[in-house]
This record gives sequence, C-alpha cells and structure tokens, in this order.
Amino acid sequence: QLQLEESGGGLVQPGGSLRLSCAASGFTWEMYAVGWFRQAPGKEREGVSIVSPSGGSTDYAESVKGRFTISKDNAKNTVYLQMNSLKPEDTAIYYCAAYRGPMRHQWDSLDGYEYWGQGTQVTVSS
Repeated sequence: QLQLEESGGGLVQPGGSLRLSCAASGFTWEMYAVGWFRQAPGKEREGVSIVSPSGGSTDYAESVKGRFTISKDNAKNTVYLQMNSLKPEDTAIYYCAAYRGPMRHQWDSLDGYEYWGQGTQVTVSS
C-alpha cells in the first residue's frame, strides 16, 4: 500500500525554523516527484515547493523563496522541507504529495498528484 506521512509541524515564533518530513512507504521513491502544499483556514490549498524524482531540481512559490528549502533523500524514502524565517502568514496545514514522473512546469496545480499525506499543522505565532 502506497502511503505518505508528514511530520515535524508545531508551534513556532515568528522568525523561527521548522523542518517538515514526508516519509513514503510502498513507493519506488526515486521515480516520483514530490511537492509540498499548504492550506490556511478559509483559503485554497496552494503549492509551496517541488522536488524532482532525483532530487536534483527544485522550485518554490514566490512567497517562500529564499526562506524554504526542499530536499529528497531517496535512500531514506523521505522528502524534507526546511522552513526558516517563518512568518505568521506561513500558518497552515502542510501536505506532501507525489506523482510518478518528471518535474512539471505547472507543478503547483493540485491536478496530477496521485498520492497525498494527511497533513501536519504549522502555526507561527508569538
């Protein structure tokens, strides 16, 4: 059974850091591109970042560029999202999602992602 599980969320003060993890089971992980999305209360789910199957290519939403870093460890079947300089507007439930294939230009569209995790809450507040 193919599953994704996020972890690492929590409460952090503005300016702080968190590292989210997305652990996969049942996948040939090196064949899958993996994205991070987030959904704040009352808002639509939006793309945050994506990493290619090999881990060699990445992309980010403008709102997180320079603050967030995505990485992929195929040996550990895990994708990480390092989040620095967090802001209150980063507060949301964060989801990882995966599809088999190369990184797409319109990676931030929810369409085409085959598998989703259950999400982990990130709250940035003083």
